[in-house]
Amino acid sequence: MIDVINLEKKFEDTEVLKGISVTIEKGDIVVVIGPSGSGKSTFLRCLNCMEDPTGGQIIFNGVDIADMKVDINVHRRRMGMVFQHFNLFYNKTVIQNIMLAPVLVQCQDLSRAKRRNVWLRVTNLFRKGPARREPVSIDTTKAKIKAQAHENALCLLRRIGLEDKADVYPSTLSGGQKQRVAIIRSLAMNPDVILFDEPTSALDPEMVGEVLDLMKALAKEGMTMIIVTHEMGFAREVANKVIFIDDGKILESAPPAEFFGAPKNPRLKEFLSKVLA
Repeated sequence: MIDVINLEKKFEDTEVLKGISVTIEKGDIVVVIGPSGSGKSTFLRCLNCMEDPTGGQIIFNGVDIADMKVDINVHRRRMGMVFQHFNLFYNKTVIQNIMLAPVLVQCQDLSRAKRRNVWLRVTNLFRKGPARREPVSIDTTKAKIKAQAHENALCLLRRIGLEDKADVYPSTLSGGQKQRVAIIRSLAMNPDVILFDEPTSALDPEMVGEVLDLMKALAKEGMTMIIVTHEMGFAREVANKVIFIDDGKILESAPPAEFFGAPKNPRLKEFLSKVLA
């Protein structure tokens, strides 16, 4: 699904990513760990071009989305993102947060289809026979799009037991509830992959479990996920590949049993001796 080839990122004179290459297959649960400042979050943000890579390629579903000529917004529709600090819109209710992206994207597509049909009808006035082109069939409306998005949002809220919070504002939720809403907001776009940037690090310890439980459920359903986290127990239990990044490079990549049980890289051994002590 994703091929990262020699990915580089510089901020002015600081080289943060130094030629990262990794392949992520459909259904993979990839956990990325490493010390603070090692480039983990920058790597994740480069994957959906929230940070423009300085060099290398990111092949997502057959397209190099690091190419500046590519319309990245089209491909971001298939790549969800969950942030450390939730990034919910606090001036919108919970259900409005979940509906926002699906309604916006589908209404944009509807408007484009309508404009294309108008153009075809005009140009068909000057075409004859086989040269005439049929308008695109449109079987939806803005009202239908909003109604479907509302129903889907309620189903997602029902899934995490927060249907009763649909019409409240995020400021009234606990940290764990906010993060679970942020996760299903990503699911509302039906993504091919979800990127998680330290999703539990801003939570109180007692709230971490409810977020990890939702992520484990997604893993069992086959959702492709790339997760930057410090939760080593989660990595052992759920990941099928663990990556160690330090100083902008991948120093080791292996299945959890091998990664934690028989690490090869000396820097990884040192890191694990501290975090697992």
